[in-house]
Amino acid sequence: MKLVVGLGNPGKKYVTTRHNIGSQWVRQLAEVLQIKLKVEMRFHGLCAYLKKDDKELWLLNPQTYMNNSGQAVAALSRFYKIQPTQILVIHDELDLSPGVSRLKLGGGLGGHNGLKDIAAHLATKDFWRLRIGIGHPEDKSVTVDYVLQSPCKEEITLINTAVDRSLEIWPLIAKDDCQIAMLKLHTQDTIVYK
Repeated sequence: MKLVVGLGNPGKKYVTTRHNIGSQWVRQLAEVLQIKLKVEMRFHGLCAYLKKDDKELWLLNPQTYMNNSGQAVAALSRFYKIQPTQILVIHDELDLSPGVSRLKLGGGLGGHNGLKDIAAHLATKDFWRLRIGIGHPEDKSVTVDYVLQSPCKEEITLINTAVDRSLEIWPLIAKDDCQIAMLKLHTQDTIVYK
């Protein structure tokens, strides 16, 4: 993995919203790795770079608003010749309950506008995704408002647990042991949510 992207919207009013779970995850990973995210205008986002044991890693939180996330991802990945299968995108997932997280390569976009824009800019859906569950509102007509609101206290606890558990598998992802990371993450979720 050479590029880790956290999806969200820029600005203080969105920081705690469900839609910004991806950018929260990347901020926490930056803390774990002891690197600092800084504004990189040419990549339209907040970026951090780490080189360790001949492996290079970029962290990116696009600052283009969710629907234009692909602009930032494409700018950085093309400049450094990073292949789509070397990209991990962390995002909120309506189809998973709060507290559940899933790792996968490629697949459908689930109506997620950030993923759609990334797939359009990369001309492929074959990039890794870490999906953090936020649940779905009962009334689908309020989905936009739902993702742009902060979760309730009970949901925050569950979501934070999912973020923490998925951060625990980062060393496996970093070593390209994604199949083992998937098994570990998905087994944890099964045990917790039986």
